[in-house]
Amino acid sequence: MCCASPGPWGRCMGSDCGPGGSQSRAVWCAHVDGWTTLHTNCDQAQRPSNQRNCFRVCDWHKDLYDWQLGAWNQCVPVSARANGAPQLALCHGGEEGTQLREVGCALRADGSPADDAICEYFEPKPRLEQACLIPCPQDCVVSQYSPWTSCSKTCGTGLKNRVRSVLVPPMFGGAACPNLTEFHTCRPGPCSTPEGVYSLRIGPWGPCALPLTRPARQAKRRRGKGPGGRDKVGLKDPEARELIQKKRTRNRLNRQESPFWDIQVGYQTRDVTCNHWNGTTVELHECTPMDLPHTVQSCLLPKDCQLSAWSAWGPCSNACSDPEAPGGARSRGRSVLQFAIGEEGVPCEALGETEACEPPGEGPLPPCPTYTWRSTEWSDCRVDLLLSQQDRRRGNQTGLCGGGLQTREVYCVQGNAEILTYLSDLRDKDRASPPVQNQLCQGPVPSRSQLCHLPCPTECQVSPWGAWGPCTFENCDDQAGKKGFKIRRRRVTNAPTGGPGSCPHLLEAVPCEDPRCHDWRLVSLDRCRPDDGKPCGPGAQTPQIQCVNSSGGEVDKSLCSSSLPPELVPCLVPCSRDCVLSDWTPWSSCSQTCSSKTIEGKQMRTRSILAYNAGEGGAPCPNCSALQEVRNCNEHACTVYHWQTGPWGTCTEDPNAGTTNSTVGEDLTSCSTGVQTRKVICVRVNVGQVPPKKCPEGPRPGTIRPCSLPCKKDCIVTPFSDWTSCPPTCDTAVSSVKQKQTRSRLVIQFPANGGQDCPEPLEEERDCEAPKVCPGYRWKTHKWRKCQLVPWFLRQFSPGAQESCGSGLQTRAVSCRRLDGAAAELAECLLQARSMPPATQRCVIPCQDDCQLTSWSKFTPCSADCVGVRTRKRALIGRSKKKDRCKNGQMYPQSETQYCPCDKYNAQPVGEWSDCILAGAAAAAAAAGAGAGAGGRPERLPGLRVQAEVRECGQGYRYQAMVCYDQDGRLVETSRCNSHAGELPLSLTSTDFRGRMEKESLAIAEAAALSRGGEEAPPALHVFHRQTHSHRGVHVHANNETQTHETTHTQPLQHHHLTPACLPPLPPQPCTRMLSRVRTAFTIRAPSMGRQCPETTDAEACALNLNCFNYFYNITDWSTCQLSASAVCGTGTKTRMLDCVRSDGKSVNLKFCEELNLDRKWQMNTSCVVECPVNCQLSEWSVWSECSQTCGLQGKMWRQRSVVQAPQGDGRPCSPQMQQWKPCPARPCYQWQHGAWSECRVEGDVACGHGLRHRNTSCFVSDGSGRAPPSLVEEELCSGLQAVADGNKEMRLVESCTLPCPGECYLMEWSEWNPCVSVCAKEAGVDFGSVQVRVRPVMAQEPQNLQLCPDQAWESRPCTDGACYEYTWKSVRKTNSTEFNTWCQRSDGVNVTGGCPPINPPGDNSSCDPPCLSPKSFCSEAALCQCEEGYTEVLFFTGQLNHCAPIPVVEVPTAGDKKGDVKTSRAVNPTPPSTIQPGRSGRTWYLQPYGQDGKLKMWVYGVAAGATVLVLFIASMIYLACRSCAKVRRALKAEEAPCNGAVVWIGGDAHELTYTCPECQQSAHSEAVD
Repeated sequence: MCCASPGPWGRCMGSDCGPGGSQSRAVWCAHVDGWTTLHTNCDQAQRPSNQRNCFRVCDWHKDLYDWQLGAWNQCVPVSARANGAPQLALCHGGEEGTQLREVGCALRADGSPADDAICEYFEPKPRLEQACLIPCPQDCVVSQYSPWTSCSKTCGTGLKNRVRSVLVPPMFGGAACPNLTEFHTCRPGPCSTPEGVYSLRIGPWGPCALPLTRPARQAKRRRGKGPGGRDKVGLKDPEARELIQKKRTRNRLNRQESPFWDIQVGYQTRDVTCNHWNGTTVELHECTPMDLPHTVQSCLLPKDCQLSAWSAWGPCSNACSDPEAPGGARSRGRSVLQFAIGEEGVPCEALGETEACEPPGEGPLPPCPTYTWRSTEWSDCRVDLLLSQQDRRRGNQTGLCGGGLQTREVYCVQGNAEILTYLSDLRDKDRASPPVQNQLCQGPVPSRSQLCHLPCPTECQVSPWGAWGPCTFENCDDQAGKKGFKIRRRRVTNAPTGGPGSCPHLLEAVPCEDPRCHDWRLVSLDRCRPDDGKPCGPGAQTPQIQCVNSSGGEVDKSLCSSSLPPELVPCLVPCSRDCVLSDWTPWSSCSQTCSSKTIEGKQMRTRSILAYNAGEGGAPCPNCSALQEVRNCNEHACTVYHWQTGPWGTCTEDPNAGTTNSTVGEDLTSCSTGVQTRKVICVRVNVGQVPPKKCPEGPRPGTIRPCSLPCKKDCIVTPFSDWTSCPPTCDTAVSSVKQKQTRSRLVIQFPANGGQDCPEPLEEERDCEAPKVCPGYRWKTHKWRKCQLVPWFLRQFSPGAQESCGSGLQTRAVSCRRLDGAAAELAECLLQARSMPPATQRCVIPCQDDCQLTSWSKFTPCSADCVGVRTRKRALIGRSKKKDRCKNGQMYPQSETQYCPCDKYNAQPVGEWSDCILAGAAAAAAAAGAGAGAGGRPERLPGLRVQAEVRECGQGYRYQAMVCYDQDGRLVETSRCNSHAGELPLSLTSTDFRGRMEKESLAIAEAAALSRGGEEAPPALHVFHRQTHSHRGVHVHANNETQTHETTHTQPLQHHHLTPACLPPLPPQPCTRMLSRVRTAFTIRAPSMGRQCPETTDAEACALNLNCFNYFYNITDWSTCQLSASAVCGTGTKTRMLDCVRSDGKSVNLKFCEELNLDRKWQMNTSCVVECPVNCQLSEWSVWSECSQTCGLQGKMWRQRSVVQAPQGDGRPCSPQMQQWKPCPARPCYQWQHGAWSECRVEGDVACGHGLRHRNTSCFVSDGSGRAPPSLVEEELCSGLQAVADGNKEMRLVESCTLPCPGECYLMEWSEWNPCVSVCAKEAGVDFGSVQVRVRPVMAQEPQNLQLCPDQAWESRPCTDGACYEYTWKSVRKTNSTEFNTWCQRSDGVNVTGGCPPINPPGDNSSCDPPCLSPKSFCSEAALCQCEEGYTEVLFFTGQLNHCAPIPVVEVPTAGDKKGDVKTSRAVNPTPPSTIQPGRSGRTWYLQPYGQDGKLKMWVYGVAAGATVLVLFIASMIYLACRSCAKVRRALKAEEAPCNGAVVWIGGDAHELTYTCPECQQSAHSEAVD
C-alpha cells in the first residue's frame, strides 16, 4: 500500500515584495513501510500540491506588521488538565496552574490578521502559555468573642450578647464568616410594674419636592369639598398674604448675581408612628408624648451639576521634535452650567482633561530649542592671578613669567546659535544668541579658568671683547681721506627673547692714523736654520705669511705690495755644551684696552731653561730678566666710539607697500606688511652721544625694517538678554522701593590691534511697570436673603403657622473676583481659589412667644494682662422685654464676665545648631534674598559667576530656632515673644578655620619659593643631591638602555732626570702584552764628542690601581626643577652632573674619560614642569531653599554650591562642605480636627427612630513633631486653612443615624478598621496582598425578635504593609479529664477561629497525649507522634514532637547507571531498614545530619574539617617535592656556565690592546661587588 508524502515548504521566492511570491515543496510516493516507490503506485487524484502562493517578506515590512498579544485567560489548575491526576489533599500557599492567551500577526494600521510567518521573519512568536499560581482558599478568620454585655432589661426576660470581629475575610472560595454575635437570655428578676410596650418612632425625611401651585391646590380643595362647598367667612388666609408679599418681592428674592445657581426651596416630610415592642405599628394615640415633632421642613430641591460639552481639543504641546520626549499632550475643558444643589445633588466632575497626542501633519517638525554652554574667549595669560590666590599682596607684581592663569565667562545660550560661524563672519552680527537663564543648560559646566604658560624672557649674553683689529679705512673703496679706525668685536653667546635687538652693542671703534685696507699676517715660522750651514749656533726662521684684508680674509699678495713683508726671525740652535732654552710663549693679552697719559697697555711673553751649559766652551744660560720680554700694546688713545640702538617701535602701515591687507607668508594672524623704526646714535664711551661722523659708517645698524601687521580685532558682544521678570505683587505699600528689571550682554571678543571698541553699556536697567491685573482669585459672598419657610398650606396645622415663624432656609449669591476686586469667571475660582463658600444655610424666624435677643457685643478692653475682668452684653428686643420668661438670667443670660487673658510668653531654643555660616557670606546671602524679594536688583542673568574671594575660614555664626510658648504651654507665633520673627543666634559660636587653611596657604607659598630656588640664593648656585650609582661603568641613556664599559687608563709617572742632559722627560707609552708599559724621549741637544744619549725608551710593569687604572663615567640623579627667577611655576629645567671615576674610587678630571672616548650619550639637561598651585574655585552659594516644612520645629533651609575649578598642584583643596543648612523660623502648625461623634439623638421626647449625631471641628496647634499631643486654640487661627480635617476634605459635622426602638433588632455601627493583615503563605513564600476589614454585627434586645434580625455586614479594603501571620493548633489537657481543649492561635499569640489547617491525621489522635497537631504528623500505634515519610522529627527537650522537618535531598550515584549521571530524588525509603530507632517501632532509619533542634549535628562539622586537613596535607607534599627538584635543576645549570672575559688596557698613546686576563677579570669583579 502506497501513499503520497509531501516535504516541508521551501523559502518564499519572488521578484516583488508582498503576496506575489511562490514556494514549492517535494512530493513523492512512499510505501507504508517507509520506502520510496514510483509515482504510478500512488493515486494521482490524491497527490498533494507541490506549489502555492505565498507572502514574500521584505525588511520594510517590519514597520507594517507586529505581533498582537491577547489578554491572559483564567488560570487553570494543572491537575484539571491532566486526566486522572490526583487532587491535592492539602493546599500549601497555592496550586500550580497555567493560563493561555491568543497571539497572532496583525497589520499595525487596522489590526487585521496576517500570516504568522510574516512576523516570525523578524522575531520569534511570543509564548502562548505561562505558569500561574492559584491561591489556596482563604477561610474567614475571626477574633475571640468580647465579654458578655449586661442584660438588655432590668426586669423580665432580656438578652446578653457578645461580638467578635473579622480579621481576614473569606477569599478565593474559602469558608464564609460565622456569626459575629452570640446571644444568651437573661432574667434579672420579675418586673414590679407593667413593661412599656409602645414607643414613638420618627421616620426618615422624605425626598425634597416643590409645593403645588395655587390653582392646583384650589382645584384639589374643590374636589375634596364636593359641590356647594364654601370656605368659612372671616377666616384669614395666610396663604393669600404670602402670595401678595412674594409677588412684591419676587424680583428681589429670586435675583441672583450669577446664572450658575438655580436654587429652589421645597419641602420634605417624615412619618411619626407608634410601634409595639414586637415591631408592629399601632395607633398614634397609644403613644402620648407631650409635643409631637414637626413632620415638614424646608429643603433644597437637589439638582445635579450640569456641565457644558467638551470644547475642541487644543493644539498638541509637542510642536517640535525632541528625541528625549517624543510624545506631546493636548487638553480640553468644559464650563459649569449648573452647580450641584443640596446634599443629594451629584457634584461636578473635572472641568479639564489631558491626553497624549502626536502633532498633525506629515512634514518634519522643527527641532525643539536646545540649550548649551558657551564661553567667551580666554583672557591674556596672567601670573598675578595665580599669585593673588595665595597672597593678595603679591597680586600686583609685574615682570612675572612662567605658569599663569587664563579666565573666561561661561553662559548659557540656545543650542541652535552658531557662535563659531558668527566669530568667523564679523559682518553678520545678529547671529549670536543672547544669553538665557543658566538653569536651562544641563550637563557639566565648562571650566572658567585654565593654566597657561607665559614664556620667561631670556637675557642676552655676549662673549668678551676680541683684540683690536688693524687700522683700516672706514671704506676701503673710498680711500680719499686719511681717517681710519681700529675695530674690535664680540658675539652673542645666548640669544635673547625677541631677537638680538635687546643685546648691547657688539662693535667698538677707535680712530687711528695711517689706515690700511690690506696687510701681512704671520701664519707660522719655519725650523731654525743655523747660519753658514753650521750644525749649531745662531740662525734664522723664515716666516710664512698671508695677505689679508681688513676683515681677516686672505687676498692676493699683490694687494700687500705697498707694505714690507715681515723679516726673518733670529733663532739659536744650541751646540753640545750650550744652554738650551725653550721657545717663547705667545704674547699675553693686553693689560689695557687703550692708552693715555697715565695708562699704558703692556704685553709679556716668557721662556724657560731646558738644559744648562755642559762646561767650557758652551754658551751660558741668560739671567732671569732675559727669560721674559715686555712690549707696549693698544697704544691708541682711549677714545672709543660705538653705535647705540633704541628699541623697535610699533609696527605701522607702510605707505610704500603695494597691498595693505595681504597676509604675510603662512601666518594667518597677520593681515598686511608694515615697517618698524628705531633710533640709532653714535656714543662715545664714558661721555655720551656724539655726532654720527665720529663712528664708522660701515657697521652702522639699520633704522628701519619690515614687519607683519596683526589683524584688527573688533569688540564682539552678544545681543541683550531678555529682561528679567519683575516680582509679581499687588501690594501698594511697597511703592517706596522701585522694582527693577535688568538685561545685559557679554563681551565674547575684546578689541585688539586698533579694532573697534566695545559698545556701552553692557547692562541696562529699567523700572518695572505696575501690574495692571493682580494675579489670583477669591470667592466673594453676598448678603443672605430672607429666610424662606415651608408654605403655609403645609404647615397650617403646626405651631406658629398663623404668624409665619419657625425653621426655614436662606440663600445668598457667591461670585468670583480677582484680587483687585474685578469680576472673573467662576471657573478661575474653581481652579485656583479655595473651596467655595456655602450658598445656603438653615435659618430661624422667631415666633412672638420666643425670646429674642441682640447679638453679643465685644468684650470690654482690659487695663492690663492678667489683671481684672472683661464683660460683654446683649439685650432683649421687641415683646421679649415684657415677658417674665425671657428675663430669666439663667436661661437667657444678658451678660458674660471672664477674667482678662493672661498673655505671658516664654521663648526657648529648640533643635540642633546649624552649620557654621560665615558672617560675610551670611550677610550677603541674606541681602541677596531680601533684595530679590523686596525690590532689590535681581540676580544678574548671564555669565556663570564664582566667588571673587573664597572665604572658608574666620568667624561665623551657628543658628538655632527660637520658639514661643504661652502660659498654657501652647506654641504661638514667635513675634509674640519678641520682635525677631525668624531664627536667632543664641550664641555666636566663632569657628576659627584659620588653623588649617592658612597654614596650607603658607605651605603653598613656601613650596612656590623653593621651586624657583628661593630669593636669597643667586640663580647660578645650584645644589644637587648627588647619589652615585653603585654599579661600575654603567651608562644610563635617555631611552633607558644600559651599556657597561670597563676601561683602563695609564696614569703618567714622575719624569726621570737623565744624567747626560740630552733627553727630555719621556711621555708614557702603552702597556705591552708582557704586562708592561713604555715611554719615549727625543733629543733636545746633541751629545759631546765621544758621548751618546741614553735610551729613548723606558718600560715598567703594569699594576692595576697602582700605575694602571680603569675609568668610567658616573651620572648623578636629576636635580630639582629649576625655574626662572621671575617664574613661580610652569616649565623649568632640571640638570644632572657627570663625573669621571677611577677604578680605585677616586673622582678625577673629566679629561681622563674624554681621552678614552667613552660613550657619553646622557642628556644632561631636560625640561620639567612645576605644577602651578591652582586653588579650588567654588560657585556662589545658591539662595536658601524653601523650608522643608511649612510649620513646626524640624524645618530646615538648604543652600548648595558646586566646584567650578578643581584644585591643582599645591593649590588650596576644595572644602568638603558643599551644602549648608540652617533652621527655619519656628511656626505653629494649625490644623482642623474632628471631635468624636455624639450619641444618636432624635428630636424632642421621642424614644427612637431616625435622628442625627453631631461632632465638632476644632482648631488645634502642635509643633509638627508628633511627639506631643496638639492643643486646642481659637478657631480664628485656623481660618486661613483649607477645610480639611484629619486628612478628609469632606468635613461632615452632622450625619443621620438610627436609634433603635425597644425590642428592635438592628445592626450596630461600623467598627473601626482592623489592623492590616497580609494574605500569604510563609512556607511557599507567596504573598497575595494585604487587606483590612470592618464589621457591623447584629444587636437584639428581645428574644422574640431574633427572627427579625437583619444579616450581619462586613466590608474590606486593600492596604499596604500588612503583617504575615501563621496559624497553628494549640491544645491543653482539660482539668481532671483525659480530653484536650484545642484551639487555633495566630503567630503573634492571638487566639482566632479559622485559619488553621484542617486536622486530618492518618490514625486516631485520641491515643496520643498530647494530640499530634503539627503538619505532616500522625499518631502511631505506639501512641507516639511521628512524621510522615520524607520528614524527620524535631523534638522538645521533654521528648514531645515539636514539628516535622523535611529530610535533605541525598545525591547518590547508582552503580547500575551506565551514563554515570548523579540522580537527585527524595525517596520514600532511601536506605534499607537496618536499625530500629529506640522507641519508634516500624520506622526506617535515616542518615540524619540535623538534630532535634533543627541544626546540623557535630559529626557533619567533623567530617568537613577532616576533609579540609587532608586536602591541605596533599597540597603541601606536592609543593615540597617540586621545590627540591627545582633546586637540583638550578645547580646543574650553574655548573655548565662558562667563565671567560676580556679587558681593555689603554696606554698613554691611546693604543688599545685586548687580551684575556683572568686575574684582571677576577679583580674587577670583586671591585664591582664591593
